[in-house]
Amino acid sequence: MEKLASSLWLAFFLGTAAHVLTPKNDMKEQMETEPLRSFHFSCKMQSSSRSASSSVHTLRPSDIKAVAAIGDLGNIEDSKAKHPDLLQSLTPSPSNLSYSTERDLIQANMKTILALVSRFSPSVRYYSSVGNSSAVSRSRTLDLLNQAKEIVKSMKESQWMDYHNDWKLITVFHPCPFQASISQATSHLNSMKQLEGVLDFLYEEVPKAFVNLVDSPLLTFLHLPHSDQNYVRDIFLKLCICSSDCSRLEDVVWRWSYQDALENLLTSRKYDLKDDFTVVLQTPLQEVNMPFATTRQDNNYSTKKTPVLEKKFAALGVGLWNNMLQPVGQKQLYYFTEMPKAWCPTQENPYFFTFKNSNCSSFPVKSLTEPISQQRSFGTNIPCIDRSPSNTVPVSVHNLRPADIKVIGALGDSLTAGNGAGSSPYNVIDVLTQYRGLSWSVGGNENISTVTTLTNILREFNPSLLGFSTGKGTENTPNAYLNQAVAGARAQDIPSQAKRLIDLMKTDSKINFQEDWKLVTLFIGGNDLCGQCDDPAHYSPENFTSNIQTALDILHKEVPRVFVNMVTILHITTLRKLYQENSITCPRLIMRSLCPCVLNPGDNSSEIEMLEFFNRRYQEGIHRLIESGRYDTREDFTVVVQPFLEESRMPTTPEGLPDSSYFAPDCFHFHQKAHSQVARAVWNNMLEPLGEKSKLQALETVITLKCPNQVQPYLMTYRNSNYTYPNETASIYGSQMLCEGRVPSINPPTSVHSLKPADVQIIAALGDSLTAGNGIGSKPNDLVDMTTQYRGLSWSIGGDASLKSVTTLPNILCEFNANLTGYSTGTGSLSEPTAFLNQALPSAQAEDLPDQVKHLVKLMKNDSRINFDTDWKVITVFIGVHDLCNYCKDINHYSAVNFSSHVQEALDLLHAEVPKALVNLVEVMDLLPLRQLFLDSRLPCPTHLAEDHCSCVLPIREGLSELVMIKEAIQAYQSSLQKLVESGRYDTQEDFTVVLQPFLRSIVLPRLQDGHPDISFFAPDCFHLSQKSHSQLSGALWNNMLQPLGEKSVSFSFMDNITLSCPTLHQPFLGTYKNSNDTHSPLEPSKKPSQNWGSDLSCPGQTASKKSPTSVHMLQPSDIQVIAALGDSLTTAVGAKATGLNDLKTAWRGLSWSIGSDETLETRTTLPNILKKFNPNLSGFSTGTQKETAGFNVAEGGATAQNLPAQARELIKQMKSSPDINYKEDWKLVTILIGANDLCQCCLDKETFSVEKYAKHLQDTLDILYKELPRAFVNMVEVMELAGLRQIEREASGCVLSGESLCPCFLNTQENFPEQQEMERINRDFQDRNAMMINSGRYTKREDFAVVVQPFFRNTIMPLHNDGKPDLSFFAVDCFHFSERGHAEMAVALWNNMLEPVGHKQSYNNFTYESSKLKCPTSEHPFLFTSKNSGMQSSEINEENNGDTVPYWAVIVAATAGILAGSLIVWVLMAQKGSKRPWTGDTATEEKVTAF
Repeated sequence: MEKLASSLWLAFFLGTAAHVLTPKNDMKEQMETEPLRSFHFSCKMQSSSRSASSSVHTLRPSDIKAVAAIGDLGNIEDSKAKHPDLLQSLTPSPSNLSYSTERDLIQANMKTILALVSRFSPSVRYYSSVGNSSAVSRSRTLDLLNQAKEIVKSMKESQWMDYHNDWKLITVFHPCPFQASISQATSHLNSMKQLEGVLDFLYEEVPKAFVNLVDSPLLTFLHLPHSDQNYVRDIFLKLCICSSDCSRLEDVVWRWSYQDALENLLTSRKYDLKDDFTVVLQTPLQEVNMPFATTRQDNNYSTKKTPVLEKKFAALGVGLWNNMLQPVGQKQLYYFTEMPKAWCPTQENPYFFTFKNSNCSSFPVKSLTEPISQQRSFGTNIPCIDRSPSNTVPVSVHNLRPADIKVIGALGDSLTAGNGAGSSPYNVIDVLTQYRGLSWSVGGNENISTVTTLTNILREFNPSLLGFSTGKGTENTPNAYLNQAVAGARAQDIPSQAKRLIDLMKTDSKINFQEDWKLVTLFIGGNDLCGQCDDPAHYSPENFTSNIQTALDILHKEVPRVFVNMVTILHITTLRKLYQENSITCPRLIMRSLCPCVLNPGDNSSEIEMLEFFNRRYQEGIHRLIESGRYDTREDFTVVVQPFLEESRMPTTPEGLPDSSYFAPDCFHFHQKAHSQVARAVWNNMLEPLGEKSKLQALETVITLKCPNQVQPYLMTYRNSNYTYPNETASIYGSQMLCEGRVPSINPPTSVHSLKPADVQIIAALGDSLTAGNGIGSKPNDLVDMTTQYRGLSWSIGGDASLKSVTTLPNILCEFNANLTGYSTGTGSLSEPTAFLNQALPSAQAEDLPDQVKHLVKLMKNDSRINFDTDWKVITVFIGVHDLCNYCKDINHYSAVNFSSHVQEALDLLHAEVPKALVNLVEVMDLLPLRQLFLDSRLPCPTHLAEDHCSCVLPIREGLSELVMIKEAIQAYQSSLQKLVESGRYDTQEDFTVVLQPFLRSIVLPRLQDGHPDISFFAPDCFHLSQKSHSQLSGALWNNMLQPLGEKSVSFSFMDNITLSCPTLHQPFLGTYKNSNDTHSPLEPSKKPSQNWGSDLSCPGQTASKKSPTSVHMLQPSDIQVIAALGDSLTTAVGAKATGLNDLKTAWRGLSWSIGSDETLETRTTLPNILKKFNPNLSGFSTGTQKETAGFNVAEGGATAQNLPAQARELIKQMKSSPDINYKEDWKLVTILIGANDLCQCCLDKETFSVEKYAKHLQDTLDILYKELPRAFVNMVEVMELAGLRQIEREASGCVLSGESLCPCFLNTQENFPEQQEMERINRDFQDRNAMMINSGRYTKREDFAVVVQPFFRNTIMPLHNDGKPDLSFFAVDCFHFSERGHAEMAVALWNNMLEPVGHKQSYNNFTYESSKLKCPTSEHPFLFTSKNSGMQSSEINEENNGDTVPYWAVIVAATAGILAGSLIVWVLMAQKGSKRPWTGDTATEEKVTAF
């Protein structure tokens, strides 16, 4: 296609060349000429001198003399009735009233088409009956045939055209099927018949016609004014194709069936028999669940689109025009949010495309040559002779015979519901039918001679079996019985299925719930894997296993006498073979829609690799759960994993092709043929001992049913199989070593700074129970086993198995040197030979370390396997946990000085005694996050052991001084080790060094999706670590060892996906200070920028006023007894400590700048923490993240100014009802910040978010407080200047949300555009009107009430790094809300503003972290500043101005003057900044700007 180069107004063409004739009016009327957005259109005029084409296949735009439209996009009345929220979204805005229905969309589309055609054929005319009441049937649907007749009549009678000789462009908009009172199938059938009737009529009656078919059910996108465009799109399309209560499977199948019917109609070629007539589908046949407004990236379609500001619907016309110029098979999706460029005909292709001139004879015709299996029985013969039950009803599940089972049930998804199991070939719609009577695990149709299911097999042993499903229907039909599988279910749905199953069994009079033996089969996971790529966190293996565990826990707790078959998920990627085999007819659109994560990725892609990983982890997770013994605590209950599907592959024909006869017509669900085989396989698994269960690899093979025998007559369990569960599924904790360069140095190195991993020959470790390995391999809840030392699994020294199954530092090093020695294996104490050089002692403290060194040196010197003088050694030292746990008992004994002294003594011994050694000194771990395991009562942790394990850390609750003490101790321990290493004390020998490995400096607790800590990372005591964590620790340690000093990781997340690093060609050595070119510059572990934004306040002691002041103008900080806040998410502290999308919505109220009071001022800078230095009894502040601890923080996320009066009323209500305050006597400090959300939305609704409304809402709020609240000082913080946020959106990276979605009015405008300037003006107006209203004197008549504007937000400039990019440390992960650092700086700015006189307050601030930036009240002015005590008012305010009172305008002038002075300073500084260089940390102290 030729690209277009200049701009013309479409409205010009509409006004000069577009005319309309309707059936009701044959007069020539000028079409509406509403202005449309201009866009590039500069096509060369095609010659009009040539004769018109005689064939529709060579039809050019210049040949067209008439443009007509028929139809509508759907039954909007029906959709509105079913979705009232959609009705609101379709309501036109005042500026766009003409586009209120789909009819207006069509008219806009046809205006655009007419305008484009008129560029080539100026005399073209327009004919339409769209919206004509005579064409609407009684059912309120459009009668397309009547419309077509009226159009034809109009064209025949028109004086403006030669009906028989002029070419006509007719666009048929086929509406959605009407579904109000008829079935889905009937609706689709009638709709297609109606369309066929219209096309037949046009074919017979209209000569020389090119018919565009625009089918609304296939229109992929529609822009509607709604806050969630994807939501509106989904509703519109579902209403069109499928009723509102459709399942995803139903929706997908109905869409496919509709497209299939449309294909069949057009494939017939009945409209291509004449050379002057054709029908071309201008809607691409493809999936509809694609990303909204997807941009196509091919060479024939522009990816640059101009936003449509005024006439959004004109975009459909341009898209339709472009599709007319695109060959069949290359039609594009329609875009409704952006205006595409209009294309021109080319010299090579000057005509509209048809099937014929596109070299496309028709749609691909289905091949029906595949052999269709003859109807045959899927029955089975039972070869078993002994089918008798036990002599007496067994009391143990381990003595359960098949004939003892009296009740059968099942849980799962559509594979258990039986979708499509009995469908005939190619009857895709019938896949919606749930053939529950044929279901492999619970179906009971007919008998075993004709239908093979687990039920029918068991009925041969017990004909009185109950619970099986028969016939067809959903889980709610009576014949479903105890088959409670739900089509489309995922693992998260299984607990609710389990509850319903239990209810059904309990209420069934035929079932003796307590006495009858029950068999329940659970099979789930396919839908989880099909969706894992869209939400890996939601469908994580951990969540999958957790959901299964919840369901099994319910059964275990509630159901007596039950044997549970836990069938593991199949190997799902085998489905790709069927999908990719082109010789097999499959509805691939359905397959892709049902399982996109399996079928859409390319072969060998990272997506497939991740899918395989999830698939494997799903299986391993189930094994691990069951093998934990969790469900073997009762004699009458067990869960047995049946793994027969784990290694299943695609069944094949004798020719080696995938055999689709095992699948339903959708090529996704099982056909009865597969159900029969799976039933046989699960039966055989049930009779096979654990450890010997078969895994069905070939579904097409003959499966002979096994039988119980006299030796083993029971269903097999772990006990009657004499099977011992392994501690873990070994491979789950293995790792891959992908490093290529694993060779040692050519000559043995003489310097530790040239030590390669392959040079290491000896490994050793010193430490405590975390190195000794206590509880690593213990089963959940097995506290007795915590004394077992699993030294072979220890992260730094264990050598069990190999890296493929056990990740430890020795196993990593063994990949470089297979002859490594020194590691420990197995279990046992220090005295066991298998401990070898693991000299850690479980209860060790730092003072025990020197003795461990002495013992280690002795062992190395005396062991014949070690050449003490020449072998290179890596020794890992990790100590300090038990010292910290006892710190509070004797702070002198466990001081950081003593701790460091003990470690130094040990290192000195190593330095003096051990040649050729690199010592890993692992920094002391931050233990504080572990407290959450013992403070959260919902966790199954032994809280009673907290005192025994770590009494100085684990039991301490928030807010206690002991917590601050421990935090300081941890930092002091860490700092002392760093100083020791940085001293250079151990770098005096070329063959010895100590390297600090700081990755445990701060840790992130692992959490499940529901926010609870994931205790699978911990041993049964919830204090020591499980093998899962040891694997992570070893990977983190290894990576730390390869990182140069100065670049080492200083944090550790248990849930990180740790990939083992490799030595590189440029840095092949283990990192030391010398080969890192490091000069031992202090890292100061006590400074944690991401965690500690505390402040120092060294004000002289200030006590409360001797007598509680009666005037707010005499109010000192120490007089304030209650603190409160109103506002939005900036006050609730949304995202302040968020690490990603999962916790971005968390309100960290305890960190809020104006109202939070987590911890103390030394670690958290907030206004309450500052005030508590003056009055420790302050109340009202927020802590934590829960509303229950919000105090008087009544701010709400998303609030705008209109919500503020309600917040004020709620605050007064809470204060009056609070028993903790004296409402009338206590002095209260209330901080208000509002307006960011108003500004972010004001361009979308200028009336609601106008400056006037904003000021009015603030006034209403202050009026309420002024009237109701005694003794109050109100901080009114000016709304921030938002323009600077655009710089983040433009330049920064790593923001988890688009700024445009958070603040469209500021972050959706371009630099220096009028829209931007207008928004900046409104921002300033918000600030000015706020200041004018407050300084008007309206709130000065009460002596005990004052409102003071705090303007530190008035002027804002983005802080920059040295590279000129925004410093995002001030912001949360969405780059819009504030981080903890941002909140700390806001608190400092607010406090300092409060101590500055009115008229002289800073309207800017230096937001660079300094702990000593807080101001102090002075002896000359110990009060919080108000207008009056700032000298801005007379000492008395009289209602009658007698000349002694300062008029209110003087206050405004003075305040404004102060603000302008500040603004002028900022302007000067900005000018200097622009002329010199970006703001950096070095210049930050010189510039007076607000930076976030």
